[in-house]
Amino acid sequence: MNTTVQILLSLSVCALAGLLMSRVCKLLKLPAVTGYLIAGILVGCFCLGSFTLPGGYHLGFGDKDFKDIHALGIVCDIALGFIAFSIGSEFKLSDLKKTGKQATIIGILQAVATTAVCIAVLFGLHYVLIAVTGKDYLPISAVLILSAIATATAPAATLMVVRQYKAKGPLTDLLLPIVALDDAVGLVIFAVLFGVAKAIDGGTTNVTSIVVEPLVEIVVSLLVGALLGFVLSKLEKLFHSNSNRLSLVITFVFATVAVTELDNLSINGVHIGFSSLLTCMMCGTIFCNVCECSDEMMARADGWTKPLLILFFVISGAELDLSVFTQPIFVLIGLIYIIARCIGKYFGAMSSAKMTKCSPNIVKYLGITLFPQAGVALGMVSTVAADSVLSADIASVVRFVILFAVLVYEIVGPVMTKWALTKAGDITAKPENSSRRRKNQLPEGQA
Repeated sequence: MNTTVQILLSLSVCALAGLLMSRVCKLLKLPAVTGYLIAGILVGCFCLGSFTLPGGYHLGFGDKDFKDIHALGIVCDIALGFIAFSIGSEFKLSDLKKTGKQATIIGILQAVATTAVCIAVLFGLHYVLIAVTGKDYLPISAVLILSAIATATAPAATLMVVRQYKAKGPLTDLLLPIVALDDAVGLVIFAVLFGVAKAIDGGTTNVTSIVVEPLVEIVVSLLVGALLGFVLSKLEKLFHSNSNRLSLVITFVFATVAVTELDNLSINGVHIGFSSLLTCMMCGTIFCNVCECSDEMMARADGWTKPLLILFFVISGAELDLSVFTQPIFVLIGLIYIIARCIGKYFGAMSSAKMTKCSPNIVKYLGITLFPQAGVALGMVSTVAADSVLSADIASVVRFVILFAVLVYEIVGPVMTKWALTKAGDITAKPENSSRRRKNQLPEGQA
């Protein structure tokens, strides 16, 4: 089997399946991103990908260890880079004067509230399972790690829904900055609770790994992103054609993603890592605040990246592991985790929105738009799996529960986000338009 042929075949099948499923979802009045994710499941190793064509090729992804999907990780990394870069445009100083304080307070408080609710609920479940089954299916260390991961949301899915329906209004203006802030808040909470979990599990921790390194990661990511964004805004002035400016923007997003992949940097024993979301987001923020033609460039970049984002969501859907359904106990834990997280997000957002005197629609619907969870959470799971201190049993519990939760959130989350934005009045019905005239349609003005 020719590897290049298989990769190109998989990508083409992904793109086609995503486009076709988006049409089905349009008929069902569902967000296109839901169709992309369902298409991913269909071309994954549990469905079409399991069938072998002549020559050993697969219509999609056939490896149940997901190695063929992981080989396309660069596609997902670049797509997330463009998503974060685009979210950065929501941090314009003119807008932050209106919503910056509210977004910061709500972003922090709802994350802390979600972690607190999950700790309380899962801690109780830990003792219930021991009493009923006589076995510790949910160790305390796993409770802490799952509660930390609960802070993370899915900026990609949220942004796609906002774009597809051209959502505009007070809730949308507040939502995107909050989703972006989740990455920074989640990093800190995850680092602290992950360190505590390792200490409980028999390892040793220190202030450097729990506090210093997460803060360094956030600060360095923001500084590097700001520097790249500033350089981009200055270089843009050297070019006058829109195509060259667009090429420059694409080049800098690629370069920013490349920088965030550096993982072997350290100073005086302190590991220096980068958050791809934070770095790319900051690059977009500085660019949009400094460059006069940034709005036009952002619009052009959004059009260029549409096929890339389709591939990203279809590949994400293909990576959803349906084998989690073979472990009923983890499905139960996953369901309770989902409910606890949703309660924390909803009431945390509602109470903090009231505190900051937001409008009634924001108070009522903001929490629902924060339900989706995907990429950032899976990244935290990878960190847990790669750790040498935690036992394999705890890593397995975390993996199964989060994979199940992401499977549910990825399919249901975009639908709930659309519903909440519609109820809040940020999505309004628009007449259907066609970019093509029917052959038998007469030109305007002719009878």
